[in-house]
Amino acid sequence: MTVPPEELELAAAFPPAERDRWREMVRGVLRKSGAATEDTPLEEIEGLLAHRTYDGVPIPALSTRADAPPGRPGLVPYAGRARAGGEGLAGWDVRQRHAGADPAAVREAVLADLENGVTSVWLEVGGAGLAPSALPEALRGVLLDLAPVVLDAADRTGEAAEVFLALAAGTGTAVSGNLGADPLGLRARTGAAGSLDEAAELAARCVRDFPRLRAITVDGTVHHDAGGGDADELGAAVAAGVAYLRALTGSGLGVDAAFGQIEFRLAVNADQFSSIAKIRALRRLWARVAEVSGASEGTAARVHAVTSAAMMTRRDPWVNMLRTTVAAFAAGVGGADAVTVRPFDARLGLPDDFARRIARNTHTLLLEEASLDRVADPAGGSWYVERLTEDTARAAWTWFTEIERAGGFAAALESGLIADRLAATWARRRAGIARREAPLTGVSEFPNLAETLPEREPAPPRPGGGLPAVTYAQDFEALRDRSDAHAAATGARPRVFLAVLGPVAVHTARASFAANLFQAGGIETVTGAPGEFAASGAAVACLCSSDRVYGEEAAAAARVLRDGGAVKVWVAGKGTYEGVDANVFAGCDAVEVLETTLHDLGVNR
Repeated sequence: MTVPPEELELAAAFPPAERDRWREMVRGVLRKSGAATEDTPLEEIEGLLAHRTYDGVPIPALSTRADAPPGRPGLVPYAGRARAGGEGLAGWDVRQRHAGADPAAVREAVLADLENGVTSVWLEVGGAGLAPSALPEALRGVLLDLAPVVLDAADRTGEAAEVFLALAAGTGTAVSGNLGADPLGLRARTGAAGSLDEAAELAARCVRDFPRLRAITVDGTVHHDAGGGDADELGAAVAAGVAYLRALTGSGLGVDAAFGQIEFRLAVNADQFSSIAKIRALRRLWARVAEVSGASEGTAARVHAVTSAAMMTRRDPWVNMLRTTVAAFAAGVGGADAVTVRPFDARLGLPDDFARRIARNTHTLLLEEASLDRVADPAGGSWYVERLTEDTARAAWTWFTEIERAGGFAAALESGLIADRLAATWARRRAGIARREAPLTGVSEFPNLAETLPEREPAPPRPGGGLPAVTYAQDFEALRDRSDAHAAATGARPRVFLAVLGPVAVHTARASFAANLFQAGGIETVTGAPGEFAASGAAVACLCSSDRVYGEEAAAAARVLRDGGAVKVWVAGKGTYEGVDANVFAGCDAVEVLETTLHDLGVNR
C-alpha cells in the first residue's frame, strides 16, 4: 500500500519531541558536571548552555521551527543568493586578488588564473601595488567583456578609474566589474579623506556609459581586520552604504540606479555558521534599507565575500588551506555573489603559482564536486542558521542605528565611536584566543617547532593610519619570533623541563597538555623524572601528574627541582602545593604564562 505524501508522518512511531523533555535530559547531564541541580528550574536550563559572540550576538542552546523567520530563497528579504546555479548556469564569481607592482608579472598571473577557473580579477592599484598607468599592460590579453575587473586603488581611485574607463571605451565591449570607489572605507583604513563627490561622479558615468559596471565598493573587511565581530562589520557596512546612497541620490541618480552601483565586501572566516549567517543577514539588512528608500522590490545586495585576512597565520601556513576552504564553503552556502579565497601563503608575501592554484581549486571543488551553486539557499530551513541570521541582523541593525544617531558613518568614525566598539570586541576576542578558548591549529595548539616556512617575495604593505589591522595569531606568533631569535643567537631554543610523577598512564595527559602549551610559545620541552632536571639544561620546570599523586609527591618533587637549580616551578593542574609557584591548566591565560616563562628563561623582547 502506498501512502500519499501529504499523509506521510516522519518519525510517527516515536513520541513527539517536547522542549521541556529536552530540558529535563540536559539538566540530568549538567547535574553530573555540577552546572545544575535537581532544583534548577527547567526554564533556566537553556541559559546555562547559551552564550554570546564577542560582539554580543546571542547563540542559543536550541533552535526550533518557531525561530525561523518567514521567507523564500530569491524573494524579499533575500536571505540567500537570488537564484541557484543549476545546470548550465554560473555559480558565484570566482574572484582572485593580485597585489604585485610589476605589470608583466601581474599580467602573467592574471592570465594563468583566467585560463584555469577564475572568472574575475581584483587588482590592487596605487601605493606599493600597480601604478594606474600600468593597468593597460597588466590587463593586456584579458577579454574585458568576459572577465570583470575590480579595482582597489585607495587614494588613487579617480586616476585608476580614468585609465580603466579609457581602456574599456577603447575595446568597444560592454565591460563589467567595479571601480572600487570607497572614500569612507579609505578614511577608515588610512585616515585619509576621500571624495564622495568623486565617487558619485564615477557612479553617474557608469550608469550613463557602462551599464554593467559598478563604481562603489563598501568594504566591510576593514572593520573585521580591526578585530570587529560580524555585527560590528555589518552595522558599519550598512551605515557606509546608506551614506553612499545619500551621496548618489543627492547627485541626481535615481534610487534604483544608486542601489545598482553598490557592492559590499565582507570577510568570512573558519567559523562557518557565523559567516553563513553574516552574508544572509546583510541581505536582510539591505532589503530593509531598500524598502524604506522606496527602491524596487528586485533590489538585492550584491556581496563579495573574502576569506579573512585576520584568521591567516604565518606559522604552519599550510593549515590556512583548511581555514580558507571552510570560509569559502560558508561564503557559498551563505549566498555570496563573488568569492575570493586568499592563498595559504598570503601572510608570508606574494603568493606563488602553487598557492594561487590551490586557491582556484578550492572554488572548483566546492562548485563542481560539492555542487554548492545548485541550491538557491542551502542554509534555508536550518533553524539554527535562520535564528543566527535573525539575531545577527538585529544586532547589526542596532549598531547601524547607533551610528546613524551619532551623525552617520563619517561622524562616528571621526568621534572614535567605531574605533572604540571594534577595540572592545577585539579585546574580548584576544583574551579568548590567549586562553585558547578559540584555538588556532598550528599556532596556539599543536605547534611545529621544527617547521621550515616557505619563502616568498614581500607583498606591498597595506596602507595604515586609520583603524588598526590585527591578526588572531599575532600574540602567539610574536612569542615564537622571540624564541626563534634566541635560537639563532644561542644555537638552542628556550627550554622547560616537564617533571613527570607516577606511572605513564597517570602523567601522560597533563604532560602532553603542558608540552603543547609551552611549545605554542616556541619553548622546547624535555620530559623526565624530577631528579633528571639538573642535567636537562632547563631553568624552569613543570610538574605533571594526577591530583592524587600531587598530594603525595608534589612538595618533595618541587624541593628536588629547586635543589637542581629551577628558578620557577609550575604544576599542570589547579591545586596549590608547597614549593610550586603557579599553575597551567585548560582555560589559563596561555600568552601570559608564555610571556612569564620566556622572561624567566632570559628571553627578553
